[in-house]
Amino acid sequence: MPRNETQRQAPAQLMTIPQVIEALQLGRTRVWELVASGELPSVRIGRSVRVDAEDLERWIADRKVAS
Repeated sequence: MPRNETQRQAPAQLMTIPQVIEALQLGRTRVWELVASGELPSVRIGRSVRVDAEDLERWIADRKVAS
């Protein structure tokens, strides 16, 4: 079904770096390395850096190891 002009996509839930650190249980430095390298997608809004919650979920899913 084509998307109607009046329909709008729900805004992305953007997480702060401290929230990402908590969610991943990684150190501050490691999370900043992932963001700086572009390995973990992020959005810069002025001086703030945010990570889209869906991008984080996708990033985690891409790294799952089959057991």
